[in-house]
Amino acid sequence: MRILITNDDGIHAPGLKVLERIAKALADDVMVVAPETDQSGVAHSLSLSDPLRLRKITDRHYAVKGTPTDCVIMGVRKLMLDNPPDLILSGVNKGQNVAEDVTYSGTIAGAMEGTLLGFPSVALSQCYSPAGTPWECAEAHAPELIRKIVARGLPPGVLMNLNFPACEPGQVQGVALARQGRREQELMKIEARFDGRGNPYYWIAFERPTFKAGEGTDLEAVAQRRIAATPLRLDLTDDPALTHFAGTFA
Repeated sequence: MRILITNDDGIHAPGLKVLERIAKALADDVMVVAPETDQSGVAHSLSLSDPLRLRKITDRHYAVKGTPTDCVIMGVRKLMLDNPPDLILSGVNKGQNVAEDVTYSGTIAGAMEGTLLGFPSVALSQCYSPAGTPWECAEAHAPELIRKIVARGLPPGVLMNLNFPACEPGQVQGVALARQGRREQELMKIEARFDGRGNPYYWIAFERPTFKAGEGTDLEAVAQRRIAATPLRLDLTDDPALTHFAGTFA
């Protein structure tokens, strides 16, 4: 198996090193193509107005001055053109990518682009707590989960989103096949601060998310120290809405 890995936290991110070790537990042939700088929150964006700068670090490691989507395209259409990957992994992100995070996440976008290009793709994210980021949780559990995903096969147009809870590997309470949750938007707030000259600046922030028990969401899974495995499809069409709007535009 040949694996292409990327992320959105950048080429120097600790989670990328974790993902490389995960990939090497699955295959000997691993290529790393990651953004030159942190691209968190860029979603599925492309660099259309700026050229892509490719920096070779080693024969297996490249940095791209661009987004995670750019990196996957560069990997597949340039660096691995003659010998394409069998699997694309994106992460391991520092912090969860659950609920509406998936619409903002560059980590999800890397796997999304891989899926669009026709390759089985998995996004991986490690939740953290005030005590720190337990990278060993993802590193311990991801290889076997990915093996099972590859063995079962991903349907066309579907990527897998894996979120590992903020706990030690031995404290994980299993794996939940979960649907994408949704936070209460009242939890989003603007936090105002002041710089050294007294000028205001702002951070977008979330209070601790809540969930309704029994709904089977990714939010619920990670809160219960379970690994959330959420299949995400590229086709965002809402079939009930098609029926709802039938005849509207006639």
